[in-house]
Amino acid sequence: MGEKTNSDLRRDDLVWVTADAWFAGGQRIWYDATSAQVLPDDEAAARPGVLKVFERTTTAGTEADAVWLTMLPGFPDGSYGWAQVDRLLPAGLGPRLYVEPVGQGDSDKPKRYPHSTYGRADLVEALWRHHGVGRTVVVSFDYGSLTLLELLRRQVVEPDRIAPTIAAGFMVNGGLFADAHSHPWQGTPMLRSPLGALGARASQRSSASFIRGWRQARMYSRDYHPSQTELVELWSALVRRGGATFLHDGAGFVKEHRRNATRWNLAAIARELNGTVPLYVGGSDEDPYEHRQITAARERVPEARIITFPGGHLTTSEHPDLLADAITDIASRHGVGNRTPTADETSV
Repeated sequence: MGEKTNSDLRRDDLVWVTADAWFAGGQRIWYDATSAQVLPDDEAAARPGVLKVFERTTTAGTEADAVWLTMLPGFPDGSYGWAQVDRLLPAGLGPRLYVEPVGQGDSDKPKRYPHSTYGRADLVEALWRHHGVGRTVVVSFDYGSLTLLELLRRQVVEPDRIAPTIAAGFMVNGGLFADAHSHPWQGTPMLRSPLGALGARASQRSSASFIRGWRQARMYSRDYHPSQTELVELWSALVRRGGATFLHDGAGFVKEHRRNATRWNLAAIARELNGTVPLYVGGSDEDPYEHRQITAARERVPEARIITFPGGHLTTSEHPDLLADAITDIASRHGVGNRTPTADETSV
């Protein structure tokens, strides 16, 4: 398919969405990670070790068989990373589900929790079952793309699995091939080190400590200078419920990808899907973390549509308008907000 470049599109002036406002728009619900089930209050009270996870949904006026838009977050900003994009999406583009994994945002932060891509995929499926999702377009950012790859892999190897059909996947600035990561040392490698653990504890106590480290992590392009308000709100989202430890605890996903390189390989998954799920890949040549993924996707997945963005890794902050435009186009193209077609209709 062709390549679309959004670098010439406008950027709207934004009123920055605060972390408090973002989390006030969602809810915390009970989740049993062992059974991968969302639980009602009365049942949760009888089970030890259940957690509360945050979700944010837009479901007003939703038909029972509507096509959903599922938004998977990045590391380490979680669902709050979508806040500036969300405000630029059309009001009628829904129903939408924003997922918040354990350890991030307003979800619980249990100690010694086995954070993994498998566990995050289990949570997504549990939320889909909870909301009765039958068909969905999935958009992922950063390490959320590994979760989407795992969900697509399950759709390939377990076609009879009781789960929604993924109608299309849009992976932005994420790891699609284990041999194409290019994370600078100041990023996830440092966070995963003992020094990173110390830094995470310091970040929990001090926004200034977090901001110093964040500025050094090369998350933005050279021409983008985040305001103090933007950085403080990001810190506020990260440290919620003691969440700064996730900077260290959750930073092992690149090594996890390498251990599962064959299973989470976009080219292999695309071959097995054989065109049944349209695939879109977004990224920037200026992104020091995942720019090599774009080149690899062009070469290895020719059927994927490549959408390039200007700026650095955090397109969600630098160009939320361009990202919102791309999401709106893809979601609308694949029926978000429309009724899921019946088997008879799709066979015509």
